[in-house]
Formats: sequence, C-alpha cells, structure tokens
Amino acid sequence: MSTSTPTTEIPRVNNARVAIAVADWNGHITSRLLEGALTELAVHGFERQMIGVFHVPGAVELTHAAASIARQGVYDAIIVFGCVVRGDTPHFDYVCQSVTQGITQLNLGTTPVIFGVLTVENEQQALDRCGGPAGHKGTEAADAAICMIDFDRTLGV
Repeated sequence: MSTSTPTTEIPRVNNARVAIAVADWNGHITSRLLEGALTELAVHGFERQMIGVFHVPGAVELTHAAASIARQGVYDAIIVFGCVVRGDTPHFDYVCQSVTQGITQLNLGTTPVIFGVLTVENEQQALDRCGGPAGHKGTEAADAAICMIDFDRTLGV
C-alpha cells in the first residue's frame, strides 16, 4: 500500500462542471467514493448543480458512460468510480484490464477522465480506501479532477 500523497495544492477553478459515473456493483463501496468526491468538490466551491452523477451497472460499463458523457461536451472533467474485488476466477483480471484500457484510451481525448476504480484483493482493502487507513480515493479523485481542469485551462484547452 502506497502512503505517498500528492503535494500539489488544489487550485481554485470557476465555472467548472464535473461528471461522475458510478458503478452500482459493490455499491456499498462506490457510494462512499461518490460521497467523498461530492463533499470534496463542495469544499472547493462546486455547487451541486455543476456536478452530474450517472449510474451504470458495473465497472466495465464505466468506459461507455465516460465516452458518452465526454461526447456531450458539457463537462470539464469526468470521474469514474468502481470497485472490483478479486474472486476465484480470472473474471477480475478481464474486468480490470477492460476498464483500465478503456479509460486510458478515453484520456487521449479532450476531456480528462479520472480513474477512481478500486481493484482490490478483498472487501476490507476497499473499505480501507474509502476513508480508512489507506485514505479516501473519492476525495483524491475529486482533487485530481480539479487539478486537470486547471491544467487544461492553463494550456487553453
């Protein structure tokens, strides 16, 4: 487990919109990621109407959701939240590879897509990453979205 945290100060961005796509599979985990992101965005001045929340069945569907949201051209950044817990079959590997490659491909486009998908060995590791000893990946994803919006604006993108 990495204990490193970014040292970047979170910039102030105005008139920005963020979309969050949330997988409902392992919803007791993904809902905590969503809650953390919404709270963090509010801390940084985002009003609720500037945030779109979209639900999909599972992690694999996050790529389609993010691509569809990006095509709208309405949001300055997209966060995807999912949780994949290793089981007894290779399904874990296929799901993780699919969503990782899909989101990586989308990041070559114009809208930054923040990867907030937990890929863990067991449920406890996921819980530890939702406000436990391993931090809160929901708030970290929100911070990354804000930083990427600022990055794009600095470049005039």
